[in-house]
Amino acid sequence: MANGWIIFDKPLTLGSTQGVAAVKRNLRSRGLGKCKVGHGGTLDPLATGVLPIAVGEATKLCGRMLDASKTYSFTVAFGSETDTLDLEGAVIAASDVRPARAALEAVLPAFTGPIAQVPPAYSALKIDGERAYDLARAGAEVVLASRNVTIHSLRISATGGAEHALESVTLEAHVSKGTYIRSLARDLAIALGTRGHVTMLRRLQAGPFALDQAISLDNLNEWGQGAALENVILPLEAGLVDIPALDLDPDQARAVRQGRVLPGLPFSDGLWWARCGGKPVALVMLSDGALRVERGFNL
Repeated sequence: MANGWIIFDKPLTLGSTQGVAAVKRNLRSRGLGKCKVGHGGTLDPLATGVLPIAVGEATKLCGRMLDASKTYSFTVAFGSETDTLDLEGAVIAASDVRPARAALEAVLPAFTGPIAQVPPAYSALKIDGERAYDLARAGAEVVLASRNVTIHSLRISATGGAEHALESVTLEAHVSKGTYIRSLARDLAIALGTRGHVTMLRRLQAGPFALDQAISLDNLNEWGQGAALENVILPLEAGLVDIPALDLDPDQARAVRQGRVLPGLPFSDGLWWARCGGKPVALVMLSDGALRVERGFNL
């Protein structure tokens, strides 16, 4: 049985659910079909890049991955806004204004740090139990509440057009969970006195996982057919590198596996992952020296 992470480089037009299905199919081909599989953060079909897919016991960490910050590269085309805020939709607003690079640079600080944004009408958020995008496609008026998110960093990667009249800009953004890049592009264009929509969106990093760890669909399929590729399944603990490890002796590990509280440990309060003999035992919380299990791993 496999336990760990397959970091999938999701190609254009493939949905996240289809990416999970591709991993399941190739795990079966390798004789590893009897394990749970889940993903750590949806990507739009028109987005590409890092899609962490958890296998086996790593699925217990999907919630942490959903909460992790992400880094994206995205291109905003100026002059028109679509109903989906990307290439898939119909144009609903247009402008002849093309911003100068200096104006763009001046407005970026207003979109860095804690900000409020309204999610796209075409999103997976639920309204009275129904997906917003289903309501929008049915012609209903979709009004979503503003939400607070954090843009940790936002910088220009490349521009298209003259410096005084940009046709497009490619930006790199490191953002908190819940941030919609399409909304960021819309609001950035409006702040520049024009309209805009996303023409390219690529996730460069999700939590601890980056593109250099990702496997393409072609290579995944080759691995499923028996190719000897290395590091296709990363260990479960690869998803825990952002928190400290705590070593237990065999007796302590046995107690933790039984869900018992371990008192009197000389470690600081907070979230840790406990291991014994190098093998993950549980995700644990320490408070006043007492260890309590958050999620146990059956490895």
